[in-house]
Amino acid sequence: MTRRLLLAALLACTGTASAAVDLSTLDDGMPSPPTRVMVLGSVHLAQGGAGGPLDPAVLEGLLQRLQAYGPQIITVEAMPGETCDLMRRLPHQYDRETTDAYCPDTSKARAATGLDVPAALAAVEQRLAAWPAAPSAAQRRALASLFMAAGDPVSAQVQWLHLPAGERVAGDGLDEALVARLRKLEASPNENTRIAAVLAVRLGLQRVYPVDDHTGDALRIDDGEAFGQAIRAAWSSGGDACDRLHERQDALRAQPDLLPLYRLVNDDAWLAAAARCDFGAALAEPSAKRYGRQYVAGWDLRNLRMVANIGTTFRERPGARVLSIVGASHKPWFDRLLGQLQGVELVDARSVLGD
Repeated sequence: MTRRLLLAALLACTGTASAAVDLSTLDDGMPSPPTRVMVLGSVHLAQGGAGGPLDPAVLEGLLQRLQAYGPQIITVEAMPGETCDLMRRLPHQYDRETTDAYCPDTSKARAATGLDVPAALAAVEQRLAAWPAAPSAAQRRALASLFMAAGDPVSAQVQWLHLPAGERVAGDGLDEALVARLRKLEASPNENTRIAAVLAVRLGLQRVYPVDDHTGDALRIDDGEAFGQAIRAAWSSGGDACDRLHERQDALRAQPDLLPLYRLVNDDAWLAAAARCDFGAALAEPSAKRYGRQYVAGWDLRNLRMVANIGTTFRERPGARVLSIVGASHKPWFDRLLGQLQGVELVDARSVLGD
């Protein structure tokens, strides 16, 4: 009997496969420890706030908690170079405005290194595979230039911050234009550089992993103005309860220590309320073209693809400790989806951040 006939016979005897099969205990018999994944919901530090430079002291309490957790892999909400390269190669599907909004410009890094994004990505992997225990300043500068050409400026920043201050200069693939870009990133009030890159250096890691994805939410909207009006109207329908969520967040953001703010935006009750005010309200909006449904569908798909990207960072490293830093609104989706992966144990962010 052929395999196809055998499968048909088995299905006839047992009935159709059920979508409700419980896989939650499938990994109970693993002989090795699970991969531990913690999702840290973050405010976008470069958006809103008081403006001006960000005092590193406001993040020190948070950084110390994350350092104690000791992640071996850190992921960030930034677009991978390969995804940006794909989007640029398909302008009929992903308009340039969207691509430029989310993807770093690699033209200066290509001019400095002579490498396009695919070649730079290959060079990064080759270099890291033979990375010495005590790299020289020249090796770090060269790797930083490759990360820039690969469309991964946050990992380039990791190499830059590993350098002693006196070695943060041009050379070894970093020209003055790239050095200026790295210095600008160093001063930027962005969680990817101020939390992820700084933490990676403290832990002796050589890179972070960009895992964002905007291929799933690249909606083809025929009337952008009507779409925007519908979504804004949905958001404004939440009333005082939703306003108080943002007021509480803004009050904590103005404090000299941002650890209480991170405790708030990683609290289950706050996250549930925020999801209702955003995506729940969008699902209920009544436009004839169901713009809210389209918005949430794009959000769902974006999170699915982002979580798949996170999974690729640890699939060959079972048992690793992982930290995923992402905008707080993603956290409920990340926790639910990551919790379905076999061999993965979710770490409660609040247990790491404390009370």
